[in-house]
Amino acid sequence: MTLNLRCRCGKLHGQVDSSRVASRAVCYCKDCQAYGHFLGTDVLDSAGGTEVAATLPAAVRFEAGLEHLACMSLGPKGIYRWYASCCRTPIGNTPREQTTAYVGLVRACLDASGEELDHELGALRCRVNTKSAAAPVSSSGLAMAWAICKIGTMIAKARLTGGYRDNPFFKAHTGIPVKPVQVLSLEERKALTPQGQRQA
Repeated sequence: MTLNLRCRCGKLHGQVDSSRVASRAVCYCKDCQAYGHFLGTDVLDSAGGTEVAATLPAAVRFEAGLEHLACMSLGPKGIYRWYASCCRTPIGNTPREQTTAYVGLVRACLDASGEELDHELGALRCRVNTKSAAAPVSSSGLAMAWAICKIGTMIAKARLTGGYRDNPFFKAHTGIPVKPVQVLSLEERKALTPQGQRQA
């Protein structure tokens, strides 16, 4: 089965092979919160969380609007965070190395209802980095351990079989991102934290 992937304005769209999604989770880390503030759109939930679906980059196919795909990083060693520049819809997060076959697709780009996602991907039970949440959130230790196991297996299998090379976010033979990466300065990153926003 497939899920439709699209930005809010519809200029960037494609599909995701839902059978290759390993897990769903909500992340409350400070970096994901800073990224949400960078986009300036309604991405974070009331506790500062971002829902993602962990899958292989090979499961993602862009069909149109690739010229609107953009990439940024919160720092020189941070992960790559992909979004649609036309309407600042988050698309997904990838490691900096193509050889690690992982993309965390952000819920905002998945064109499906909550019921459809539950049916296709399973119920959302995993919540990580809850200590950084802006409101009390229950942790999910067992669900997180199971998710890490499934994601690790997925990545290892892609590495062993060479499947990591099928990645729409990197150029096939060079491992270079398909788009220039905007790397924020320390000052720019600090401005995206709650303290920095209060000072502004």
